[in-house]
Amino acid sequence: MGRIPILRDFIGIIKDKASQSKAALLSDPKTLSLHLALLRATTHDPFTPPDPRHLATLLASGHTSRATVSSAIEVLMDRLQTTRDASVAIKCLITVHHIIKRGSFILQDQLSVYPSNGGRNYLKLSNFRDNTTLLTWELSYWVRWYALYLQNLLQTSRVLGFFLSSASSSVDKNEEEEEKASSLTNSQLLKEINSLGNLIEQISRMPNSLHTNGNILVDEVLGMVGEDYLASTNEVSIRVSEFKERLSCLSVFESVELGFALKRLEDCKERLSALGQMGNVLVETVWGSISEMKDQVGNDELYGEEGRLMTMESSKNKVSESSRYGERVLKLGDSLDFFSGRFSKLHY
Repeated sequence: MGRIPILRDFIGIIKDKASQSKAALLSDPKTLSLHLALLRATTHDPFTPPDPRHLATLLASGHTSRATVSSAIEVLMDRLQTTRDASVAIKCLITVHHIIKRGSFILQDQLSVYPSNGGRNYLKLSNFRDNTTLLTWELSYWVRWYALYLQNLLQTSRVLGFFLSSASSSVDKNEEEEEKASSLTNSQLLKEINSLGNLIEQISRMPNSLHTNGNILVDEVLGMVGEDYLASTNEVSIRVSEFKERLSCLSVFESVELGFALKRLEDCKERLSALGQMGNVLVETVWGSISEMKDQVGNDELYGEEGRLMTMESSKNKVSESSRYGERVLKLGDSLDFFSGRFSKLHY
């Protein structure tokens, strides 16, 4: 049994050399360096992460022409889709993550819209399996989860209007986000907090495999996802604070939807302890504000007389009744609220 990994490693080295030789013969000379950098960053070795030098070469392509960038993304996605090796697949996904976090706008843009036609989802790896060894079998769990996580990260970034994990955490950036949040409608804010909830929920579903504990590839993934987790909780905090300002202006249905979103977030808390970020003071503060807001928002609306959580359908019925009542009593002299509670009311 001990000779299997050694033989497999030897075969992996041969495959890597063969791929690089093939690329040298068949690749366009203009993109050869990018193709070789990708192959060298995504080797078959399950115990070494992508070399930062080769990642730097790939990221540098983002400052060239759009055609070159498109070619780089195409080569990366083709390698991800054609490999049956868990180490290669997870390194390709790590490379995708680096592009999201550190890539230029053109590189990120090409990644988010690729392919330009056909509609194929190149991050759909739900059927990926590498049963060569016990390690690669468990790494396959990580490949499937990580691909789905990156899909969620791209989707959340589209909803927010910026790439979440590459956003600056500076005070100026936070102030900018707070100002933007105050200008959004309640439904837009709910859409954003639900999308952030989807991302955090996906983080909480990460595998917990015995044989991958301490694996350097898994540690690399955990480190990058941990940074995303801090960024996403910060964005949740901004939106929870904004909803706190609007608490008296929310409709029954908005209160119910917000309550469900916060409850879903709170349910992820314990499972996220594996990231090792739970001791972070800022993270604990955010979770405290989520819990506090959940308790404040619409307790009477969220729970029935017997203390049971209302279904969304019963909540909608209640909203409908409130809306009809509101229509009957609305008259001249009623106040019109701005989106944010920070602003005063206008009277007519």
